[in-house]
Amino acid sequence: MKFRVDRDLLAESVAWAARSLPSRPSVPVLAGLLLEADSDGLRLSGFDYETSARATLSAEVANEGRALVSGRLLADICRSLPPHQVEFSLEGQRVTLTCGSSRFTLQTMPVEDYPALPVMPETTGSVPADTFTAAVSQAVAAAGRDDMLPLLTGVRVEITGEQMVMMATDRFRASLVELSWSPTRSDAEGIALVPARVLADTARSVTGGTDLGVALAPAGSGEGLIGFEGVVSEGSRRTTTRLLDGEFPRVRQLFATEPTSTVWVETAPFVEALRRVALVAERNTAVRLSFESDRVVLEAGSGDEAQATESLPAQLRGEPLLIGFNPTYLLDGLGVMSAPWCHLAFTQPTRPVSIAGCAEEQGEPNLAFRYLLMPLRTHG
Repeated sequence: MKFRVDRDLLAESVAWAARSLPSRPSVPVLAGLLLEADSDGLRLSGFDYETSARATLSAEVANEGRALVSGRLLADICRSLPPHQVEFSLEGQRVTLTCGSSRFTLQTMPVEDYPALPVMPETTGSVPADTFTAAVSQAVAAAGRDDMLPLLTGVRVEITGEQMVMMATDRFRASLVELSWSPTRSDAEGIALVPARVLADTARSVTGGTDLGVALAPAGSGEGLIGFEGVVSEGSRRTTTRLLDGEFPRVRQLFATEPTSTVWVETAPFVEALRRVALVAERNTAVRLSFESDRVVLEAGSGDEAQATESLPAQLRGEPLLIGFNPTYLLDGLGVMSAPWCHLAFTQPTRPVSIAGCAEEQGEPNLAFRYLLMPLRTHG
């Protein structure tokens, strides 16, 4: 095996493929990155039996071949290389990498022991990369991060015709995102519980202005697999992952409650004020929000501890109320709200609030993204 490749293209592709490699692999070869050079260029692959990643990129291939090397070490090396073309050559059990005056020799792993990557399911449809990236960032804001509850670390993806819905919850908050996409068949249907980490990594890797292909194994096929494929500069990236199992909570019905009070507040000033006031909030304590007819007062801290207070203009329709929230959770939802105004819909101080974006003050909320948050006690 012998090939030459652009340094920046290689470093970016290796970093992406190596990101999914396990830090403590069950089998040593799973820490490896598979390099395959042929007439089509260079392929870089990683696999941990759950998630696979494959990057394809342009390369000048002199001799075809394949080799397995430490993925994280290769990523570290590529990141530090000088700005020159990179040459690889395989000699026996070693790979030599040359870039300018830099030269590295890496021991290979037994490539014959490396598992075959899963076969990509047939493409179900496509979605603009920008649309997908924005939707995923909103959906994963409410996904759980506790691996002891794997079901809640996933995002439920529902496909019905030209509509895709993403939902997530960690029991304290929930997200619901609706978007349009282009299915290969008008009657396309499917449900998948996808690890939020894989969705987020995929969204970060795609290039704006392109389409992302989505491939969901059909129900009843027994594969339990979803795949994503996108085009990047001079190549492509493909990810597959096994779906999570279990009965996902009924998130959608949580948003169906009719509000008794609604509030409009400008998003950016609200976020900035929350960040300031939250500086004095002790761990697991609430930032208190007092909503009045024309303003909201934010407070944190109590007693002999540090305290903070700030008020902002707001428009309230309904009865005044006092409610408290985990400031980190509230900021997580507001931070992925792209609209200039946010709309908060309340039922009562002990029930969740539904937050959505608005294009203008006292406008109708955009229900394409909604974020539901449970309140905390406001005293103590």
